[in-house]
Amino acid sequence: MDEMESGVVKKFMFVNRKAPYGTIYALEVLEMVLISAAFDQDVHLAFVDDGVFQLKKGQDTKALGQKNFSPTYRALDGYDIEKLYVEAESMAERGLTPADLLVPVEVLSRAEMGALMNEMDVVLTA
Repeated sequence: MDEMESGVVKKFMFVNRKAPYGTIYALEVLEMVLISAAFDQDVHLAFVDDGVFQLKKGQDTKALGQKNFSPTYRALDGYDIEKLYVEAESMAERGLTPADLLVPVEVLSRAEMGALMNEMDVVLTA
């Protein structure tokens, strides 16, 4: 019997480093997050580097010919996914503040984010 079958809850952190559109990474991470939550794992989402743009309000993807999936982040709390973290330095470097984001997040310094990652059982980066 593997750990999932035995009911052991693991701490998963999904680290989003890529801009939301132009690649499939952001959408695939979001899908993995929802699957992990369905298996009752302890899911954490971190947004660093250009990944902070995934949470930016007011995205218009019509010119890209892609569906805007960013509103999906607002539905995460319905899946008991409430642990969202944004790296303060990444946000500041891109001229964003928590008020620019779609959902409430916990803003952590780069050092705090690293310490949190060290507490996880599994860290997946895209």
